[in-house]
Amino acid sequence: MKKALWIVCTLLSCTIAMAQRTERKLQQKVEALLKDFKDGQIGVYIKNLRTGKVVMVNADTVFPTASMVKIPILIGIMDKIEKGSLQYHQELEYKDSLLYAGSDILGSFKSGEKIELGKVMMLMLTMSDNTASLWLQSLAGTGTRINELMDSLGMQFTRVNSRTPGREENRIQFGWGQTTPREMATLFEKIYKGEVISKNAGQKMIRLLGRNYWDEVAISQVPPDVFVASKNGAINQSRSETLLVAAPHGHYIFSVCTKNLSDQSWSSGNEAWTLERTLSALIWDYFEPHSDWKPQE
Repeated sequence: MKKALWIVCTLLSCTIAMAQRTERKLQQKVEALLKDFKDGQIGVYIKNLRTGKVVMVNADTVFPTASMVKIPILIGIMDKIEKGSLQYHQELEYKDSLLYAGSDILGSFKSGEKIELGKVMMLMLTMSDNTASLWLQSLAGTGTRINELMDSLGMQFTRVNSRTPGREENRIQFGWGQTTPREMATLFEKIYKGEVISKNAGQKMIRLLGRNYWDEVAISQVPPDVFVASKNGAINQSRSETLLVAAPHGHYIFSVCTKNLSDQSWSSGNEAWTLERTLSALIWDYFEPHSDWKPQE
């Protein structure tokens, strides 16, 4: 019995080790880049989907999602569409009670105006419209249902906190949602591989995630003719971003999350944003060393 248990444990350890083989040279480069970052806490997870090799720095630390919470919300809505309780092109009616104060496009609608569900989803992902996002969170079955979906996908830490009973303390600490770099990147990988809801749903989600208006940080370091599916999030003390890059020599995913930032400025020179651009350029150059692409300064 003991021998059998030892064999099982050994095989399990080997499986985990193989699944998390390290891209050692890139790991060293990333660690060297991050070692002087004193502005707050940072976590990074990178995976080469062709080789399965990874780079991890604080990859299992919990960070605020900020607007990356819209990925779990997207999954919640797609689950409803797949089951037929919502239709992608169905007409919805906007109400003033849905307004989330800010500069959102949807918030400029008059009460009673009509809009398709698919366009509300576009506003959530492309423009990161918070009024649209909170409406979709409700339509998805609230954070409670979305968190059940996260749990079913093996996400231990990725949760919606806002407007979700029982998550009040988490909301105080992390805001709207919480995740880890590994889990957010894993969600992107599962969506891409058709392992979330269905293959058709995965393809639709990837298309939707490929239309990001906010493309001046990590995305800006990838050539414009290369497809990128992404979602970023930014609040005063946290700037984060997750990308799936269809690089010529192999797709890769990376997620960078930050928190407790002292530089809370909103200029392009923000220290965390600057680091994210440098990191994105480093990853691209590592996986595509013969590319002649150089982003404009």
